[in-house]
Amino acid sequence: MAKQQNHQFSGPVSVFQELRLPEQAQPVGYAALIDAYDLAVPLPLILCAIGRKHQIIEAQNWRLYTPRHAPAATLEGHLTFALKYEGVDLCVLKKLFETIDGAELAGLIQQKPNSAYLRRIWFLYEWLLGTQLELPNAKTGTYAHVVDPKLQWAVKGSTSTRHRVHNNLPGTPDFCPMVRRTSRLEQFVARQFDQEARAIVGRISQSILSRTAAFLLLKDSKSSYAIEGEAPPHDRIQRWGKAIGEAGRHPLDEEEFLRLQRLVIGKDTRFIQLGWRHEGGFVGEHELDTRLPLPEHISAKPEDLPTLIAGLIQFDQGVSDELDPVIAAAMLAFGFVYIHPFEDGNGRLHRYLIHHILSARGFNPPGMVFPISAAILDRIEDYRRVLESHSARILPLIEWRTTPSMNVDVTNDTADFYRYFDATPHAEFLFECVERTIEQDLPQEAEFLTRYDQFKSRIEAHTEMPASMIDLLFNFLRQNQGKFSNRARQKEFAALTDDEVVAFEEIYAEIFEG
Repeated sequence: MAKQQNHQFSGPVSVFQELRLPEQAQPVGYAALIDAYDLAVPLPLILCAIGRKHQIIEAQNWRLYTPRHAPAATLEGHLTFALKYEGVDLCVLKKLFETIDGAELAGLIQQKPNSAYLRRIWFLYEWLLGTQLELPNAKTGTYAHVVDPKLQWAVKGSTSTRHRVHNNLPGTPDFCPMVRRTSRLEQFVARQFDQEARAIVGRISQSILSRTAAFLLLKDSKSSYAIEGEAPPHDRIQRWGKAIGEAGRHPLDEEEFLRLQRLVIGKDTRFIQLGWRHEGGFVGEHELDTRLPLPEHISAKPEDLPTLIAGLIQFDQGVSDELDPVIAAAMLAFGFVYIHPFEDGNGRLHRYLIHHILSARGFNPPGMVFPISAAILDRIEDYRRVLESHSARILPLIEWRTTPSMNVDVTNDTADFYRYFDATPHAEFLFECVERTIEQDLPQEAEFLTRYDQFKSRIEAHTEMPASMIDLLFNFLRQNQGKFSNRARQKEFAALTDDEVVAFEEIYAEIFEG
């Protein structure tokens, strides 16, 4: 408690909360506030400090500013620095506001009523805590954006006359991830992938296009199960593929979430509780001998689910329309999977939500679904690292005990860890998956079907054969590097002459290997 009362900001250090700095430097902004007020929050992905050099250095998740950037070693100084250079970190700000004396903050605002930074802080205090400071409405000062759109993605939002600010936060107090404006995201958004996809589709014949769409849809459904380590019957894969194909047609509400979970789980629910969790949850393993939980991610507390789900629904039905579709999809989908509201089916529903946003916003070409799950499956380790970019940082902050059923029971307040997180890595990863589906999956699948049609026509022109036998013939050749195996010659295709075998192998080589 003494540390919080004295508000001591540390001097230059070489190690900050077990993290090494590139060189000795003085933590500032959010890092300084977290340290001085002993805030139990995940550290920002990019931390700031004042170095000794006269140029800004970025290394090892640190950004070292020059001595001339050094703020006053006060609450106001570090808050102002954070908003000016780091953007809005809602989780840190809320824990800070819960810790400081509101009267102290009100006094700072009264002293500088024209300060845009203090009016933004004032708004954020009341927005996050749902309580008003003992201050009259602002009468002077130019209207300022709560979120600096040069630092983070924001929306048009609404105006708060009390604080004389524009509330452009991309969410509500119940759910509001933030995404930083990185050069990589700027480049992705400028690419306009939706237009690239339409241009590719425009060059594909309608007959090939419809079959390409069906293949990609089935591929995505199968991949989504494979990510979870499951190999369900083909009818379940097809049923979930049909659901993905209809994504975006219905706005999200509680009934829609529950309907989707029933589709994911299927008919056999003997060992699974449908609906929202009534107990804790975690992702991980159990010790072999003791069966004690070994969590890699701990889900939101069941009593927090109503407001968290309401926040997801409000995000889907409100501000998501004002954000880039891929960024909005990343915020919604990864927010859902961190919350993990169901006992089972969370992973597939998380990836469904990506399709939901992209389809609802018309990002996909009509009738086409990007096989996002297939791209994720091919980059499964990158996917896990993205998930861990947040879950690994909140895990040490969650206090829990083991239940008699070898589950986890969270004993501290954790809801804000799921409401407010930095979704920048998630947005960048999702853009990479979209890029891959447009540059590889869509054109390659269409090219394959075009070549297959040529192969089929050439075989039919040479020898009368049913379509199912041509499919079998093709699969045998593909699996054996374009040659008939001895087994195929002796069994399924024993009726072929030697000349036909040679001709078919040449046709395959010409079309698929030429």
